[in-house]
Amino acid sequence: MQDDEKWMEQALVLAEVAQSNGEIPVGAVVVCNGEVVGKGYNASITQNDPSAHAEMMAIREAGKTLGNYRLVDCTLYVTLEPCPMCAGLLVHSRIKRLVFGAFDLRTGSAGSLMNLVQNPALNHQVEVTPGVLQPVCSARLSAFFKGRREEQKRLKKLAKEGLEK
Repeated sequence: MQDDEKWMEQALVLAEVAQSNGEIPVGAVVVCNGEVVGKGYNASITQNDPSAHAEMMAIREAGKTLGNYRLVDCTLYVTLEPCPMCAGLLVHSRIKRLVFGAFDLRTGSAGSLMNLVQNPALNHQVEVTPGVLQPVCSARLSAFFKGRREEQKRLKKLAKEGLEK
């Protein structure tokens, strides 16, 4: 558990990078044999790429680092429960273990909305450790979305004031 928290803290640092770029603050690291082999953070907006999720970026880098598209002895640490796209990627890449922080009740595909990563109909199932540093991961996401909603309100108010002049 102590190692899980250590690696999740690295994912949280990457989530800060995403947020500083105006992205949803999600970060991910892939660890193999005690070493980080892939890092990623959300970049969908800056790259105009709907697949540029933190998990996707980290797994792409891990594949290049290891010279293999199969990540059989690797663990993915990510600050938010993976969506269906990323959960499918975990199955296809044969990630051994998933450790995530915050639960995603809207799109979470590692147990919250559905459990794609452990579906017995698929040819690979991923070990899952949920909720590591969950309060920190959840608070960061909540603060981000609260700030985004406040900004939208401010912009609407400015637009309304502009129309009244």
